Amino acid sequence: MRCLRGLKRAILCVFAFCFAACSFDYGTSEAGDSDYPDITMADLDYARVRNGRLIARLQAETAERYEKRRRMELKNYSFEQYNTSNAEIDALGSGGFASVELDTSNVRMSEGVEIIVDTEDMILETEQLYWDDGKKTLTGGESLPVKAEQSNGTKFIGKGFSADVRSRVWLVSSEADGVYVHDDEEEERDDTDKNAAVEAKTEDAAYK
Repeated sequence: MRCLRGLKRAILCVFAFCFAACSFDYGTSEAGDSDYPDITMADLDYARVRNGRLIARLQAETAERYEKRRRMELKNYSFEQYNTSNAEIDALGSGGFASVELDTSNVRMSEGVEIIVDTEDMILETEQLYWDDGKKTLTGGESLPVKAEQSNGTKFIGKGFSADVRSRVWLVSSEADGVYVHDDEEEERDDTDKNAAVEAKTEDAAYK
């Protein structure tokens, strides 16, 4: 499933690199033991550039970092991932809340999650998603509905969404329903080429 590779890039590249790479030295302060964040950023606009090219951008209403817990929390966030070859957006998404585990790069998203992978023509909507970076899996709540659709009319809904990036398998464990539209563009082009070849032979025979 090509869409899984896109989903992985959209989530991992935007969330994991942003905060695992950041480091703050708070000395011997015990503030990290409290329920209060060590640092709070409002109206965050974070961009990552590689070799002079923008590769990702993250925006959030607030971002709170907890050093003791090794966690970053985002509220009302959105993200974009860019194609480094042409600077176009490969994937984008948004949600109400996300918690990033800094040591593992695992990400828990909730409060309405939407991921659009433009290069794969895929839109995924659900209430909650969890990215396990070690296992390379993406899972939703077992009882929470998920909706996926493509511009060709393919769409499905169900509950218990899970995706394994390594094996390129994605599943809906229950109440799955939808429509799959098979694109026949390649087949139509092949048929057109064959018909053109037959017509050319017919015309050539008639001329002779």
